[in-house]
Amino acid sequence: MGDLFSRRIAGYGVTLPMYRVMAALWEKGDQRLGDLADMTTIEISTLSRLIGEMKRRGLVTRTRLKDNARTVAINLTPKGRTLVEELIPIAIHFEEVAVRNFPSKNVSDLKTVLAEIYQSLNSIEPEIEEVNRTRKAAKSRA
Repeated sequence: MGDLFSRRIAGYGVTLPMYRVMAALWEKGDQRLGDLADMTTIEISTLSRLIGEMKRRGLVTRTRLKDNARTVAINLTPKGRTLVEELIPIAIHFEEVAVRNFPSKNVSDLKTVLAEIYQSLNSIEPEIEEVNRTRKAAKSRA
């Protein structure tokens, strides 16, 4: 589905990760980079580069917060808002096509199960960090 959607929106000059960022910002603006990374499941370093590219294209803004100059709020520009509002119906159509042969109860259950799976996978993060710390420590001793 991601590949098909990517091909469908390519003519707009937008990638799937860009769309995910714009849709997340459309839903809730004034996002910090870390929160946006969590919301879009895009690695923070990749997201930072992506936001830079989107800023150059005039799709998003980065503004330092007045009460915390170290924090940057990311928002859609009017151009970005217009573009994502054109793309959202396409995304909705893709979802409708993907689940059109399923009763709505099954679709609801599927979304619940997928959300639970996603939440369960969060428990792997500490394992990854521990493995990486152990490997880094072993490398520095060697």
